[in-house]
Amino acid sequence: MEFPLFPLEKFQLFLVCLARIAGMVAAMPALGGGIGPAKVKLGLTLMLSLLVFPVVEPHLGTIEFAAVSLALLVVSEAILGAMAGFVSQLILASVEFGGAIISMKMGLAAATLVDPANNAQTSLISRFLNVIALLIFLALDFHLMFIRAVLESFRIVKPGSLDFSGGAIPYLMELTSHAFVMGIKFSAPVLALLIISSVVLGLMSRVFPQLNVFLISFPINIGLGLLIMGLTMSLFASLVAREFGEMGSRIIDLMRAL
Repeated sequence: MEFPLFPLEKFQLFLVCLARIAGMVAAMPALGGGIGPAKVKLGLTLMLSLLVFPVVEPHLGTIEFAAVSLALLVVSEAILGAMAGFVSQLILASVEFGGAIISMKMGLAAATLVDPANNAQTSLISRFLNVIALLIFLALDFHLMFIRAVLESFRIVKPGSLDFSGGAIPYLMELTSHAFVMGIKFSAPVLALLIISSVVLGLMSRVFPQLNVFLISFPINIGLGLLIMGLTMSLFASLVAREFGEMGSRIIDLMRAL
């Protein structure tokens, strides 16, 4: 059965495109998780799908109508879009990991906030750095780079050709390990200074036994941590911008590994 204005084959192709875009929007920084109303995400998904469908339609091929196979194809396309979003989410995860290390060393591990993206408790510094990273992501138009990379994925990975037996899983593991390394790099300046501060306070407690080092270490660590964060914020911003700048090529490399 075909409709005169919208053939059934084209509608099936549109569903495939919609599924990949929906997976992308669901995992996209600044939109993934619990951030943003569901109606906004749905409207953005439909709008992007309608805009890009004429461009990617030649790369979609032909799809035979079968309820079960079409449903499995839509699910696989949604997973593929979510994998592209996972690459970008790893950058934010590294930022939050670095912030958690800083919070623990500053003595602010108990100061937590609710993270709307993950619906979980996160440290105060992690949330602050996460917001800064999201602002960089939007201000430098990296969200457009992310969308372009997902559109390029239609040319590289045809619908229904999702295969995890290649190098995709090892590549994701490599990106995950890189995220941990970046988390250490983000926290390195503050961590190094606070370790030196702890050594100095330990020596002072040996020289002046009557000095209550435990009491004075909290304001000193918090003050030094905030000071170094302010002085190295430009370095943090450049590292985050560099990671987001490589996001598009990483998504393409992941698609080629499938």
